[in-house]
Amino acid sequence: MDISSKPSAAREDGSGNITRRIANDLGRAIVTEQFTAVTGFPFEAQLCEQYGASRPVVREAVKMLTAKGLLRARQRAGTVVQPEDNWNLLDPDVLKWLLEREFSIDLLTAFTEMRMAIEPRAAGLAADGATGAQRSAIGHATDRMFSAEQGDDDPLEADIAFHRAVIEASNNRFMRQFTELSEATLRFSIRRTNEYAGVSRASATDHKRVASAIMKGDALAASALMSKLIEGALNLLLQAGKHPAKPSF
Repeated sequence: MDISSKPSAAREDGSGNITRRIANDLGRAIVTEQFTAVTGFPFEAQLCEQYGASRPVVREAVKMLTAKGLLRARQRAGTVVQPEDNWNLLDPDVLKWLLEREFSIDLLTAFTEMRMAIEPRAAGLAADGATGAQRSAIGHATDRMFSAEQGDDDPLEADIAFHRAVIEASNNRFMRQFTELSEATLRFSIRRTNEYAGVSRASATDHKRVASAIMKGDALAASALMSKLIEGALNLLLQAGKHPAKPSF
Protein backbone atom coordinates (compact mmCIF):
# COMPACT_ATOMS: atom_id res chain seq x y z
CA MET A 1 0.00 0.00 0.00
CA ASP A 2 1.52 3.31 -1.09
CA ILE A 3 0.83 5.95 1.54
CA SER A 4 3.88 8.16 1.14
CA SER A 5 4.96 10.75 -1.35
CA LYS A 6 7.93 10.06 -3.56
CA PRO A 7 10.87 8.52 -1.66
CA SER A 8 13.26 11.02 -3.25
CA ALA A 9 11.45 13.81 -1.39
CA ALA A 10 12.32 12.15 1.90
CA ARG A 11 16.03 12.22 1.12
CA GLU A 12 15.97 15.96 0.58
CA ASP A 13 14.86 16.74 4.15
CA GLY A 14 16.77 16.51 7.41
CA SER A 15 16.34 13.24 9.32
CA GLY A 16 14.05 14.93 11.85
CA ASN A 17 11.72 16.13 9.11
CA ILE A 18 11.69 12.69 7.50
CA THR A 19 10.85 11.09 10.84
CA ARG A 20 7.94 13.47 11.46
CA ARG A 21 6.63 13.01 7.92
CA ILE A 22 6.74 9.23 8.16
CA ALA A 23 5.06 9.31 11.59
CA ASN A 24 2.36 11.62 10.21
CA ASP A 25 1.72 9.41 7.17
CA LEU A 26 1.61 6.20 9.19
CA GLY A 27 -0.44 7.73 12.01
CA ARG A 28 -3.05 8.96 9.56
CA ALA A 29 -3.08 5.55 7.86
CA ILE A 30 -3.70 3.80 11.17
CA VAL A 31 -6.42 6.16 12.37
CA THR A 32 -8.20 6.09 9.01
CA GLU A 33 -7.99 2.28 9.16
CA GLN A 34 -5.70 1.68 6.21
CA PHE A 35 -3.70 -0.38 8.71
CA THR A 36 -5.52 -2.38 11.37
CA ALA A 37 -4.85 -5.29 13.70
CA VAL A 38 -6.42 -7.48 11.03
CA THR A 39 -4.69 -6.15 7.90
CA GLY A 40 -1.36 -5.76 9.69
CA PHE A 41 1.38 -3.13 9.70
CA PRO A 42 4.26 -2.92 7.19
CA PHE A 43 7.62 -4.47 8.03
CA GLU A 44 10.52 -2.15 8.76
CA ALA A 45 12.28 -3.04 5.52
CA GLN A 46 9.14 -2.19 3.53
CA LEU A 47 8.93 1.24 5.16
CA CYS A 48 12.61 1.93 4.56
CA GLU A 49 12.14 1.19 0.88
CA GLN A 50 8.85 3.09 0.67
CA TYR A 51 10.33 6.29 2.12
CA GLY A 52 13.94 5.94 1.06
CA ALA A 53 14.83 6.26 4.74
CA SER A 54 17.30 4.51 7.04
CA ARG A 55 16.25 1.97 9.67
CA PRO A 56 17.00 4.35 12.60
CA VAL A 57 14.72 7.00 11.04
CA VAL A 58 11.87 4.53 10.51
CA ARG A 59 12.31 3.10 14.01
CA GLU A 60 12.09 6.58 15.51
CA ALA A 61 8.84 7.26 13.63
CA VAL A 62 7.41 3.97 14.89
CA LYS A 63 8.49 4.88 18.44
CA MET A 64 6.59 8.16 18.15
CA LEU A 65 3.42 6.31 17.17
CA THR A 66 3.97 3.75 19.92
CA ALA A 67 4.14 6.60 22.44
CA LYS A 68 0.78 7.84 21.12
CA GLY A 69 -0.71 4.40 21.76
CA LEU A 70 -1.25 3.54 18.07
CA LEU A 71 1.33 0.77 17.85
CA ARG A 72 2.85 -1.88 20.06
CA ALA A 73 5.89 -4.10 19.58
CA ARG A 74 5.28 -7.76 20.40
CA GLN A 75 7.74 -10.61 20.46
CA ARG A 76 7.43 -12.85 17.40
CA ALA A 77 4.52 -10.71 16.17
CA GLY A 78 6.43 -7.61 15.18
CA THR A 79 4.75 -4.21 15.34
CA VAL A 80 0.97 -4.41 15.67
CA VAL A 81 -1.77 -1.81 15.44
CA GLN A 82 -3.53 -1.09 18.73
CA PRO A 83 -7.30 -0.74 19.18
CA GLU A 84 -8.72 2.78 19.46
CA ASP A 85 -9.25 2.41 23.22
CA ASN A 86 -5.45 2.40 23.58
CA TRP A 87 -4.88 5.59 21.59
CA ASN A 88 -3.96 8.81 23.34
CA LEU A 89 -6.97 10.86 22.27
CA LEU A 90 -5.56 13.91 24.06
CA ASP A 91 -2.63 13.98 21.66
CA PRO A 92 -3.23 16.76 19.08
CA ASP A 93 -1.88 14.61 16.25
CA VAL A 94 -4.17 11.70 17.06
CA LEU A 95 -7.16 14.02 17.31
CA LYS A 96 -6.27 15.68 14.01
CA TRP A 97 -6.04 12.28 12.29
CA LEU A 98 -9.36 11.24 13.82
CA LEU A 99 -10.99 14.32 12.38
CA GLU A 100 -9.57 13.51 8.95
CA ARG A 101 -11.44 10.23 8.69
CA GLU A 102 -15.17 10.03 7.96
CA PHE A 103 -16.94 12.94 9.68
CA SER A 104 -18.25 12.08 13.14
CA ILE A 105 -20.55 14.53 14.86
CA ASP A 106 -20.31 12.38 18.00
CA LEU A 107 -16.56 13.04 18.14
CA LEU A 108 -17.08 16.81 17.95
CA THR A 109 -19.84 16.57 20.55
CA ALA A 110 -17.61 14.66 22.97
CA PHE A 111 -14.82 17.19 22.50
CA THR A 112 -17.18 20.14 23.02
CA GLU A 113 -18.35 18.53 26.26
CA MET A 114 -14.72 18.49 27.38
CA ARG A 115 -14.43 22.16 26.46
CA MET A 116 -17.39 22.79 28.76
CA ALA A 117 -15.38 21.29 31.61
CA ILE A 118 -12.25 23.37 30.92
CA GLU A 119 -12.85 26.72 29.23
CA PRO A 120 -15.38 28.28 31.65
CA ARG A 121 -12.99 27.56 34.50
CA ALA A 122 -10.10 28.95 32.43
CA ALA A 123 -12.08 32.16 31.82
CA GLY A 124 -12.70 32.52 35.55
CA LEU A 125 -9.03 32.00 36.34
CA ALA A 126 -8.07 34.50 33.65
CA ALA A 127 -10.38 37.10 35.20
CA ASP A 128 -8.79 36.45 38.56
CA GLY A 129 -5.12 36.42 37.63
CA ALA A 130 -4.29 37.20 33.99
CA THR A 131 -1.28 39.43 33.43
CA GLY A 132 -1.49 42.70 31.54
CA ALA A 133 0.02 41.10 28.46
CA GLN A 134 -2.45 38.21 28.64
CA ARG A 135 -5.40 40.58 28.92
CA SER A 136 -4.07 42.47 25.92
CA ALA A 137 -3.90 39.21 23.95
CA ILE A 138 -7.54 38.48 24.77
CA GLY A 139 -8.53 42.02 23.79
CA HIS A 140 -6.56 41.81 20.57
CA ALA A 141 -8.23 38.50 19.64
CA THR A 142 -11.64 40.07 20.30
CA ASP A 143 -10.75 43.03 18.08
CA ARG A 144 -9.74 40.58 15.37
CA MET A 145 -13.19 38.97 15.56
CA PHE A 146 -14.84 42.35 14.98
CA SER A 147 -12.42 43.00 12.11
CA ALA A 148 -13.41 39.62 10.66
CA GLU A 149 -17.03 40.74 10.65
CA GLN A 150 -15.93 43.58 8.38
CA GLY A 151 -13.98 41.24 6.15
CA ASP A 152 -10.60 42.48 7.36
CA ASP A 153 -9.44 39.32 9.17
CA ASP A 154 -9.91 35.58 9.02
CA PRO A 155 -12.94 34.69 11.18
CA LEU A 156 -11.74 31.17 11.99
CA GLU A 157 -8.24 32.25 12.99
CA ALA A 158 -9.60 35.13 15.07
CA ASP A 159 -12.04 32.84 16.89
CA ILE A 160 -9.32 30.29 17.63
CA ALA A 161 -6.96 33.05 18.81
CA PHE A 162 -9.59 34.19 21.33
CA HIS A 163 -10.08 30.78 22.90
CA ARG A 164 -6.35 30.10 22.92
CA ALA A 165 -5.65 33.43 24.61
CA VAL A 166 -8.21 32.75 27.35
CA ILE A 167 -6.84 29.29 28.10
CA GLU A 168 -3.28 30.60 28.22
CA ALA A 169 -4.38 33.43 30.52
CA SER A 170 -5.67 30.86 33.03
CA ASN A 171 -2.03 30.39 34.05
CA ASN A 172 -2.86 26.79 34.84
CA ARG A 173 -0.11 24.58 33.44
CA PHE A 174 -2.46 21.69 32.81
CA MET A 175 -5.08 23.80 31.05
CA ARG A 176 -2.36 25.32 28.89
CA GLN A 177 -1.61 21.82 27.62
CA PHE A 178 -5.14 21.90 26.21
CA THR A 179 -4.45 24.76 23.78
CA GLU A 180 -2.97 22.72 20.93
CA LEU A 181 -5.65 20.06 21.32
CA SER A 182 -8.33 22.72 21.32
CA GLU A 183 -6.93 24.47 18.26
CA ALA A 184 -6.75 21.22 16.28
CA THR A 185 -10.42 20.49 16.91
CA LEU A 186 -11.77 24.02 16.67
CA ARG A 187 -10.62 24.16 13.05
CA PHE A 188 -13.28 21.53 12.36
CA SER A 189 -15.95 22.28 14.95
CA ILE A 190 -16.24 26.06 14.43
CA ARG A 191 -17.08 25.61 10.76
CA ARG A 192 -19.69 22.98 11.61
CA THR A 193 -21.40 24.90 14.41
CA ASN A 194 -21.47 28.10 12.37
CA GLU A 195 -23.02 26.13 9.51
CA TYR A 196 -25.65 24.64 11.83
CA ALA A 197 -26.37 28.09 13.26
CA GLY A 198 -26.78 29.48 9.75
CA VAL A 199 -24.00 32.06 10.17
CA SER A 200 -20.65 32.56 8.47
CA ARG A 201 -18.77 33.35 11.67
CA ALA A 202 -19.11 33.32 15.45
CA SER A 203 -20.56 36.36 17.19
CA ALA A 204 -17.83 38.84 18.09
CA THR A 205 -20.27 40.51 20.51
CA ASP A 206 -20.78 37.29 22.49
CA HIS A 207 -17.03 36.80 22.75
CA LYS A 208 -16.62 40.45 23.73
CA ARG A 209 -18.90 39.87 26.73
CA VAL A 210 -16.55 37.15 27.97
CA ALA A 211 -13.53 39.37 27.37
CA SER A 212 -15.12 42.31 29.20
CA ALA A 213 -15.84 40.18 32.26
CA ILE A 214 -12.21 39.02 32.26
CA MET A 215 -10.95 42.60 31.96
CA LYS A 216 -13.18 43.64 34.89
CA GLY A 217 -11.87 40.79 37.01
CA ASP A 218 -15.35 39.31 37.38
CA ALA A 219 -14.51 35.60 37.53
CA LEU A 220 -18.08 34.38 38.06
CA ALA A 221 -19.42 36.34 35.09
CA ALA A 222 -16.49 35.33 32.86
CA SER A 223 -17.02 31.67 33.67
CA ALA A 224 -20.80 31.83 33.19
CA LEU A 225 -20.54 33.70 29.88
CA MET A 226 -17.93 31.30 28.51
CA SER A 227 -20.09 28.37 29.59
CA LYS A 228 -23.05 29.89 27.75
CA LEU A 229 -20.91 30.42 24.65
CA ILE A 230 -19.76 26.81 24.48
CA GLU A 231 -23.13 25.42 25.52
CA GLY A 232 -24.64 27.10 22.47
CA ALA A 233 -22.16 25.25 20.23
CA LEU A 234 -22.80 21.99 22.08
CA ASN A 235 -26.57 22.28 21.64
CA LEU A 236 -26.16 22.86 17.91
CA LEU A 237 -24.09 19.67 17.64
CA LEU A 238 -26.58 17.69 19.73
CA GLN A 239 -29.45 18.87 17.56
CA ALA A 240 -27.57 18.09 14.35
CA GLY A 241 -26.74 14.63 15.69
CA LYS A 242 -30.36 14.12 16.78
CA HIS A 243 -29.31 13.71 20.41
CA PRO A 244 -31.36 15.00 23.33
CA ALA A 245 -30.21 18.16 25.10
CA LYS A 246 -28.07 17.57 28.14
CA PRO A 247 -28.56 19.20 31.52
CA SER A 248 -26.36 22.12 32.60
CA PHE A 249 -24.11 21.45 35.55
